[in-house]
Amino acid sequence: MDKYDKVIDLAKRRGFFWPSSEIYGGVAGFLDFGPMGTLLKRNIERRWREVFIRRHHGLVYEIETPVITPSRIFEASGHVDHFTDVIVECTGCRKRFRADHIILEQMGEVQGIEGMTTEELDDVIAKRGVKCTECGGKLGKVETFNLLFKTSIGPYSENVAYLRPEAAQGMFTNFKNIYTSMRERLPVGLAQIGKVMRNEISPRQGPIRLREFTIMEIEFFFDPESPRSDLLDQVAGRKLRLLTEDLVKKGSMDPIEVTVEEAVKEKMILSEWMAYFMALSADFISELGAPHQSQMFMAKLATERAHYSAQTFDQMVQLDRWGWVEVSGHAYRTDYDVSRHQQHSGQDLSVFKKFDLPVKERILIAHPDVSVISRECKSDTGKVLAAIKSIDAKSLMEKLKSGSAVMNGVNVKPEYVRFAEEEQSIAGKRFVPHVAEPSFGADRLTYFAMESAYTEKEGRVILSLPRSIAPVHVSVFPLVNKDGIWEKSMEIHNDIRSAGFISDFDDGGSIGRRYARSDEIGSPLAVTVDYETLKDGTVTVRDRDTWQQFRIASNGLRDYLEGYYKR
Repeated sequence: MDKYDKVIDLAKRRGFFWPSSEIYGGVAGFLDFGPMGTLLKRNIERRWREVFIRRHHGLVYEIETPVITPSRIFEASGHVDHFTDVIVECTGCRKRFRADHIILEQMGEVQGIEGMTTEELDDVIAKRGVKCTECGGKLGKVETFNLLFKTSIGPYSENVAYLRPEAAQGMFTNFKNIYTSMRERLPVGLAQIGKVMRNEISPRQGPIRLREFTIMEIEFFFDPESPRSDLLDQVAGRKLRLLTEDLVKKGSMDPIEVTVEEAVKEKMILSEWMAYFMALSADFISELGAPHQSQMFMAKLATERAHYSAQTFDQMVQLDRWGWVEVSGHAYRTDYDVSRHQQHSGQDLSVFKKFDLPVKERILIAHPDVSVISRECKSDTGKVLAAIKSIDAKSLMEKLKSGSAVMNGVNVKPEYVRFAEEEQSIAGKRFVPHVAEPSFGADRLTYFAMESAYTEKEGRVILSLPRSIAPVHVSVFPLVNKDGIWEKSMEIHNDIRSAGFISDFDDGGSIGRRYARSDEIGSPLAVTVDYETLKDGTVTVRDRDTWQQFRIASNGLRDYLEGYYKR
């Protein structure tokens, strides 16, 4: 068994996670989390909130939006057209595979495979003799497959909706409401933790690649003309291991090590805010179990980046079976998303920046001819006017140069608008903010934390989870279940719980077996109540990782735990 198999065995045996719908054979890409796994995952979410949201209160705000999203939002965002993977089917057994994955499984690393066209992938499959992994049959032509889960709202099939593949769009569509309600200040970040769904073609990496998972995301909005991060100085000297685009193009997996300040100065990272969040992410992932030298940020090539991104870095860690695996993504989304939603919705999502002093400028103005529009468009007059207002005059003039243009679902004719240059006193200007995005998957981090913590000592398994995320703070054992020891143990257990700690009470089997179970669920401390406790009021405290033991007064246990966990 490799470490992956050992972690999966431990996960099921000790109540962390297992395949969903297992009694019916299971469904690839879905996990059920048991009691220990749910506690661990929630603790990771809690730590993420503390690091990325609570520490930045007044700058980053958490919101919550629905999982089911009207199709228009994903048409505007580009997901309907671009959120695809490449799929190939066996001509024999009809098994379907993600094309780039089956090539990598059989051929190893292939440079640039993530950005290849379907025709280029067909050529690789043919030249390298890639076959079906199930029956050895010939593979058919590579096609694209949209990863959105499709549904409908209400009883009407035409009310098409999708299960969100990311939490980001809910933050973009709500940006203006929150910007207005939070005193119209930039920069500002919106954060969400919630379920997302991606209809993966053939997920075969257990908890590493899921069809439903919990995402932890921030969309951070800032003025592109004032892009400086006033928090960058806090992390300027922090070192990052970067695999830049140039290194990726050369096929190198040997990152350079630079400070955050150097990375920004040399334009290795295009956004200061993105660099700031990457530094926070490096520390966060270190806390979960990946020391500095076992993680890196790998740049995505232009052909591999998502359609909305001007620059993307994937934060990578090394796992025993899967090698380098992404644990967070950092994208500079520019103004792509907000601009698209502004154009498609007809709503003004820009923000206003006031000048220190008004300036006079000659600017192009688009004047809608309301009488012509109302005569021709009748009930659609409002929609046409909204479409005209949703775009700046120069862009509108360009669209109408060659005749009518369809905008936001309505036809806008050149005769609907009169353009004129006018001198105006300008008090400020409107702009669409740019966005830096850090994004994490809580389920993948749960597995990563478990693999990082998995150790064996003298033939026994120890899950050496960091105390900040351990599912159980302390295990409590009565040495024997008689002579008042069980009752005293339960009293101590309840006292610990009343102080807000997660305490696991175990009175079954030998004390050695109970220590072993406590080690396997990652409890950093175990408390044993014995006959000495009844005599002098002390208990034995055992450390999970060192197995060292010492005695402490039971009435001082609360204070000890408070100090140990630094709450």
